[in-house]
Amino acid sequence: MAPRFGVLPAITEAAVSEANAELAAGNRCVSVGHKTKVTASILRALSEAGVEYVSTRSVGYDHIDVQFAKSIGLTVENVGYSPDSVADYTLMLMLMSVRNAKSVIRRADVHDYRLDEVRGKELRDLTIGVVGTGRIGVAVIDRLRGFGCRVLTHDIRPGSAGHVPLDELVQHSDIVTLHVPLTADTHHLFDRRRIERMKPGAFVVNTGRGALVDTEALLSALESGRLGGAALDVLEGEEGIFYADCRNEPIGHKPLLRLQELPNVLISPHTAYYTDHALSDTVENSLVNCLKFESRDQRG
Repeated sequence: MAPRFGVLPAITEAAVSEANAELAAGNRCVSVGHKTKVTASILRALSEAGVEYVSTRSVGYDHIDVQFAKSIGLTVENVGYSPDSVADYTLMLMLMSVRNAKSVIRRADVHDYRLDEVRGKELRDLTIGVVGTGRIGVAVIDRLRGFGCRVLTHDIRPGSAGHVPLDELVQHSDIVTLHVPLTADTHHLFDRRRIERMKPGAFVVNTGRGALVDTEALLSALESGRLGGAALDVLEGEEGIFYADCRNEPIGHKPLLRLQELPNVLISPHTAYYTDHALSDTVENSLVNCLKFESRDQRG
């Protein structure tokens, strides 16, 4: 894609680190992924190599110490990409959750073809709470209209119109799906108190960021049988586990292991965004970001 924009990128397979930051020497712009924490020490190393601009190939900034970057004169920006990738995946997780797909498929894999003890639910009979109505949240709502279900919405942005208070949404929703960015204000947005306010038998779907949910509180509600299930594409402490081949490695993330033992919990490794279209958008927009920064700088 780079030749179309008239640029010649230097590409490293390894994620950005203090050890390889010097490879950026001579370049004012770098593009980084979302899988690795970009700490203050890494940002300082990039700055010392002459970098002035960091484009993250993600919507979220939570893996980058943005405040420190600003303090040393580094500009950080994110990219937009097709919201349909995450929205499609979210609907898939909802449907799999309310149709007990994990249990059904596991039994079929061992040739047990009896009907599951738990009957499925139809989305048209349910109330869906959508927390966060940015591009992805809106795309989820658009898809839900076709199922005929009732939709409640909440957004953390002040002055957002047409929403209900979060506690009201939680109390009345059969499924709650999370689409807000991870910030200091949204860390553990779904804490023990809020999870306890959810309807008995309700489901949690999280394709946003793992730390939006207090994992221990969620586990307690799931293991007690109070919640109907959860579908988690993201998880607190996923770094170093998701995107790695751990088949022959011990996994020290005990909450992950406990979650995976439950028949009503779906876990996937932060893959909702992972489509041809979304990745193409991400790369293209990261290149565009860098070119816009260069253009702004030259005009200045």
